[in-house]
Amino acid sequence: MDFNFINEHIPLYVEAAKLTLIMAFWGILLAIVVGLIVSLIRYFKVPVLDKIVGFYIELSRNTPLLIQLFFLYFGLPKVGIVLTSEQCGVIGLAFLGGSYMAEAFRSGLDNVESIQIQSALSLGMKKSQAFRYVILPQAVSNSIPAFCANIIFLIKETSVFSAVALADLMFITKDLIGIYYKTDEALFMLVIAYLIILLPISLICSLVERRVRYAEYGD
Repeated sequence: MDFNFINEHIPLYVEAAKLTLIMAFWGILLAIVVGLIVSLIRYFKVPVLDKIVGFYIELSRNTPLLIQLFFLYFGLPKVGIVLTSEQCGVIGLAFLGGSYMAEAFRSGLDNVESIQIQSALSLGMKKSQAFRYVILPQAVSNSIPAFCANIIFLIKETSVFSAVALADLMFITKDLIGIYYKTDEALFMLVIAYLIILLPISLICSLVERRVRYAEYGD
C-alpha cells in the first residue's frame, strides 16, 4: 500500500465527495417531494392519475439507474433536449428515488388503523383535519425505517454517476486506476470515502428510528 500516493490524492477525493453529497442532496430532496405527491395520489386513488403514477413506479423500480441516466444523457439530445451531467444525475436520482419514497410513504399511510380515522371524524374533525392531525403524523412515523433505508440506498446509487462524465468518487477512482494502476490505493480511498459519508447518516437514522419507536409506544 503506497501511503504517499494516498496522501497526495486525498484532495481529489474530498472534492469528489463534495460533488457526490451535493448531487445526492438535491436528488433525494426531489425524490421526497415526488414520493410524497405520488403516495397521496395512490392513497386517495385519484382517477386517471393513480394509473399513471402506478406505471411510473413500476417503470422506475424495474429499470436500473444507469439505464435511466443513459436515456437522459444520450437519448434526450436526439429529440433536442440537452441536459448537463449534473442535471441528469439529479433528475435520474429523483426519478428512481421518487418511486421508492412513494412506496415508503404509502406503506406508512396504509398502516394507520381505520378506527383512528373514524374516531377523528366522529369527534367532529373534517377529513382534511383528520388527515393532517391524525393520519399524516402516524404515517410519517411508520415510514421512518423505510425512508432512512432509501436515503442510504440512493446515496450509494450515486456511484453510477461516473457513466455520464460526473467527477464523483467512482469517476476519480477509475481515473486514478487507469492512469497510475494503483488499484488497491484507489479502492481503499473509495471505501473510506463512502464510509465517512454513510456511517454518520446510518447512525443518525438509527437514532431517529429509536426515538420514533419510543414515542410511539410511550417508552
